[in-house]
Amino acid sequence: MNQFFAEFFGTAMIIVFGGGVVANVLLSKTKGHNSGWIVITFGWAVGVFTGVLIAAPVSGAHLNPAVTIALVIAHKFSPSLIPLYFSAQLLGAMFGAGLVWLAYKKHFDITPEAASKLAVFCTSPNIRSYWHNLITEIIGTYVLSLAVLYMAEPEVGLGALNALPVAIVVLGIGLSLGGPTGYAINPARDLGPRIMHYFLPIPGKGDSDWKYSWVPIVGPFAGAVLAALMYMLFTP
Repeated sequence: MNQFFAEFFGTAMIIVFGGGVVANVLLSKTKGHNSGWIVITFGWAVGVFTGVLIAAPVSGAHLNPAVTIALVIAHKFSPSLIPLYFSAQLLGAMFGAGLVWLAYKKHFDITPEAASKLAVFCTSPNIRSYWHNLITEIIGTYVLSLAVLYMAEPEVGLGALNALPVAIVVLGIGLSLGGPTGYAINPARDLGPRIMHYFLPIPGKGDSDWKYSWVPIVGPFAGAVLAALMYMLFTP
């Protein structure tokens, strides 16, 4: 497996577990219907654990364009690899979202709430205030990126890092900072599945909320840049 496929399958695993747990909680007549936010945050954390476990030995397991940018700014990763990593992460997220749709297709078909269907694919705020939503995403991704930078091996990103520490950080972000926006903290995680929501033949799915889509892209990138700058300022 090369770097592209490591990032592709690693990111796909995040979405399979993360989007899958949201589907299990929100869609009609599932085994886990209405099981709550704690279940959702654990599902996403397990997705990150699995994705990092798969990808770390080959690609460094960025699995997130914001993390890639943070590592580039901090001089821990070559900028020449940005296009390869970004494309793998976005396509992997789309592929993972497609698998979730296939697994839960019958439940998508019978769920009446368009918002619940959309939530399986991408984030949206409970209180829509774009600048406050943006700040929330900046803070969440700042925390994630700073943690990753201090875990990272200089040559390859996360290197051979055990997958558990970053999964625990993502779990904590979800529990502590995920309430306002659903904690995208990853542009590919939100944009890739949102594209799939737009194209997939889901009955009564409503629109894909493109008006909000810039927040979980700009916010994570801004948070990653801030984390990288702080890391460089305080790390010899």
